[in-house]
Amino acid sequence: MTENDSAPKIPLSLPQKVLYGFLYAFLYLHSLLPMRVLYVLSDILYLLVYRVVGYRRKLVRKNMADCFPERSREELLKAEIEFYHWFCDYIVETIKLTTISEDEMRRRMKFEGLEEFESAVAQGKSCTVYLGHFCNWEWVSSIGVHLPSGAYAGQIYHELESPALNNLFLKIRGRFKVNNIRMDKTFQTLHMMKGEGRPVLVGYISDQAPGFNDMHCWPWFLNHDTPVYTGPEKMARLMHTPVFYLDITRPQRGYYVGRVVKICDDASQTENFFPTLEFFRLLEDSIKRNPGLWLWSHNRWKRTREQFNAHFTEEQRKRILARP
Repeated sequence: MTENDSAPKIPLSLPQKVLYGFLYAFLYLHSLLPMRVLYVLSDILYLLVYRVVGYRRKLVRKNMADCFPERSREELLKAEIEFYHWFCDYIVETIKLTTISEDEMRRRMKFEGLEEFESAVAQGKSCTVYLGHFCNWEWVSSIGVHLPSGAYAGQIYHELESPALNNLFLKIRGRFKVNNIRMDKTFQTLHMMKGEGRPVLVGYISDQAPGFNDMHCWPWFLNHDTPVYTGPEKMARLMHTPVFYLDITRPQRGYYVGRVVKICDDASQTENFFPTLEFFRLLEDSIKRNPGLWLWSHNRWKRTREQFNAHFTEEQRKRILARP
């Protein structure tokens, strides 16, 4: 399998080709700007997004207040402002990903504890890595340049509705030796790599809201009874992989450190939902440490336990909750 074979680009119609060309040219030209200039643009964007438009401000404010009822209004407002500043930084940093050099990316996105992956790869083991929408998850795609030769690094993605945007993000996210694996091709890709004897390091951003049929696990997360995805755990069990969490910090603007934290040596040897529950415990710790760096504009709790119960009979609920 060659790079990105598991993420074929969608054929584009003429209007989509025009849109793709325009968007790529826009990103490319702006990405050539130095980071200090891009952060000036980020500060201007912050004024527009937060002060003028108020992008999803009611949702962000509600999410933070519900998650941290013990915090004062002043503390919540401080976190809210920090979120919008970081969110605009995230946008310009993602634009920079279009052309940023490997040397600069190595300076700005560092990793600690990679010997955990190196040890697993040396033993021929694949690895499952959990991430959240925390700090700059797009820059984590640079991990590919840090891994031992022979390791297949992949990141799971959900195909976007816009073919132009979909292909554009595949191009940008695949610059640093990380393969984009379409969600519905995950098992096929991992099974193929296993058959070829190639260790696979796969990253899953797993803090989105699942559909009703996928609500197998409900941890208490950020003061909410929260339905969560268990697909990464299912893949880890099938492949008998060790499981890790990437704990990302932001020591200063434009610089991130991803620290590898082991959750278990073999997911198949743990109790049901243990890897999933540990991921959300660790992610909550990261968010509480610096709440302004999580994606609060996402409507994470749009589906509730009450809606789940109303959606299924008691027997159906038991079957769904009994499997990972």
